[in-house]
Amino acid sequence: MTESGVGAPPRRRAGPLWWGRPRGAVLDVALGAASAVECALEGVPFARESGIPVELGLLLGAVAGGSLVLRRRFPVAVVLVAIAVLPAQMGVLLATVGLYTLAATDVPRRIIALLAGLQVVGGFVVMYVRMQPGGVEDVGGPRWFPLLVASLLAVVTVLPPVLLGLYVGARRRLVDALRERADGLERELSLLAERAEERAEWARNEERTRIAREMHDVVAHRVSLMVVHAAALQAVALKDPAKASRNAALVGDMGRQALSELRAMLGVLRAHEEDGARAAGERPLERVAASAAAAAAAAERDTERPEDGDGPRLCELEQLVGQSRAAGMAVELSVEGEVRAYAAAVERTAFRVVQEALTNVHKHAGGARTRVRLAHRGAEVAVLVENAAPADGVADAGLPSGGNGLLGMKERVTALGGGFVSGPTPAGGFRVSAVIPDRS
Repeated sequence: MTESGVGAPPRRRAGPLWWGRPRGAVLDVALGAASAVECALEGVPFARESGIPVELGLLLGAVAGGSLVLRRRFPVAVVLVAIAVLPAQMGVLLATVGLYTLAATDVPRRIIALLAGLQVVGGFVVMYVRMQPGGVEDVGGPRWFPLLVASLLAVVTVLPPVLLGLYVGARRRLVDALRERADGLERELSLLAERAEERAEWARNEERTRIAREMHDVVAHRVSLMVVHAAALQAVALKDPAKASRNAALVGDMGRQALSELRAMLGVLRAHEEDGARAAGERPLERVAASAAAAAAAAERDTERPEDGDGPRLCELEQLVGQSRAAGMAVELSVEGEVRAYAAAVERTAFRVVQEALTNVHKHAGGARTRVRLAHRGAEVAVLVENAAPADGVADAGLPSGGNGLLGMKERVTALGGGFVSGPTPAGGFRVSAVIPDRS
């Protein structure tokens, strides 16, 4: 593992000039020096046979052999130099290493074949001439024997380095391709991990928003009613003990209901914390899969868990309205159309809209007459909560408001593809209306 990423290949220190690594430069310089010494020594007999100064032969041999240093940069030029010095019987190391390097590079195959063929032909001609009667290496025998020996020597000195270079080049290209593929897969895996994390984060935010809406509904409605009843209890405690006792019992019941629903919400939060703790101890690759699974699970919980029957249903509207009536609100409930069951999400959303609207009436229009209308239609359910203008002299209940009630109702309805409208009425009251399509 490196700083650049998990599983990334180690960075290689760049060598001088065109060499990728320092040890490559050291190897080529050593080979060039050895080839220069070899060619210089072989240049002495060539100079004597050719009648040129020995010093010139040494210099030509050293320059020709030293060109091997350029084998990685100019492999074609090195092989051409080796072919050029063939008549002088020098450059065995130069030709062997040059052909190997040429075959291992990305030079087109036709160029490799052409230069290798020139090397074979040149070697064959030189050896055949030297094996002729009266030559330097007269082998005697039948006339076809020197031809056979020269051919074999020319092929044997050229074919092995070329084949080895082709194999090494193919293997190097394969390794590079596999490394690139591994890097590509690693990048794809990293992108998948990022997307999974983003999706999981989005799902967690959605879940937090949903839980916040649930807690707002539970706390705002129940506590609002508890405050109203507590105020009534305070007003009638001395005048009407029986009514005060009933109000106290209602406050207790609502408090217990609020605590039960809050415990359910806290249980969901605790389950999320346990999931996060388990994910924190996983290895990176496992965490990628866990993130994707968590995202899918969280998204599924966001759309299914509340609607699996745990939330309130439309059949509980009468009880909800009854609680508001018990708190002194004049509420009228009317149901239109054929009563039937809807998807749990639809019924739960419609119930919460009515609940939040009644809570707002308790907060801002205490004592105002309120009408709750529930309409069952063919492919949708509609709810309407409208209150009249508050009576003169009736003060605001003084309950705190975070301004999220109407926003939460709109989010709930639009998430199911419905429409939501709210605003003041011409008569000075307030109206909340929602139409939710059936998803059953």
